[in-house]
Amino acid sequence: MPETALLTPVRPRIAALTLVAGAAIGVLATLGIATAAPASAAGPARAVVMEAADLGIGLEEAEAATAASRAALNDAAVVVTDARSSGLDLGPDSIAIDTAGLLSALDRLDDPDADAVLDRVERTGDLASETEQVVTQSAAVRERLDAAVAQKQAAEAAVAALAAANTPDGARAVAQQIAASDYGWGADQFSCLNSLWQKESGWDYQAYNPSGATGIPQSLPGNKMASFGADWQTNATTQIRWGLDYIQRVYGSPCSAWGHSQAVNWY
Repeated sequence: MPETALLTPVRPRIAALTLVAGAAIGVLATLGIATAAPASAAGPARAVVMEAADLGIGLEEAEAATAASRAALNDAAVVVTDARSSGLDLGPDSIAIDTAGLLSALDRLDDPDADAVLDRVERTGDLASETEQVVTQSAAVRERLDAAVAQKQAAEAAVAALAAANTPDGARAVAQQIAASDYGWGADQFSCLNSLWQKESGWDYQAYNPSGATGIPQSLPGNKMASFGADWQTNATTQIRWGLDYIQRVYGSPCSAWGHSQAVNWY
């Protein structure tokens, strides 16, 4: 779909329609409509009154449609600019918004020869239809942009969370939260866990012992932790989840595991 200019000045020829309305009112004054007017003059006079009223309605609708179309063009320009400047992949669909039909409809409504009421109403309807299409296209692009932005933010948040958890203090915070939420272990048990894993690895997810023991819980061998995630080598949280599960299965609690470690120097 070709991308067109989004904003084009519209010549204010609607003023010509206002002049027509003024002329119609002038005709009424000239006719001097009264109850004593001849019957032959009543028909034309009523026709002029109805035409003047219809003209006013047509002008009001045309002005509203023109304002809506200009707002749609502005919104289209904004969303296309936002999409381009984001640098994000919005999928296979184009971010271009086709405004050619809307600009053409604006130009037709601006035609000084379009002074007949029915013709003007039809052109106003065309303008409203073209405006709706541009609004729909703009909304689709905005929706894809918002989704791409949300996806990017989620990915950035995940990276930040991983980086935080991969520090000793971050790993402790993660372990304390999981120990409480998944196992019901409170501060006393976490104190034992902290002592245990400080001794084993210093809470370093990259810790490695020549025996093959790896990571924060010193899994032996390290690839046992793959049961909790393929990222066990790079993600402290995966190591913590495996280590807490191991402690619960083998010792029942961190304090029992810590007591065993103090007695025999391993757990």
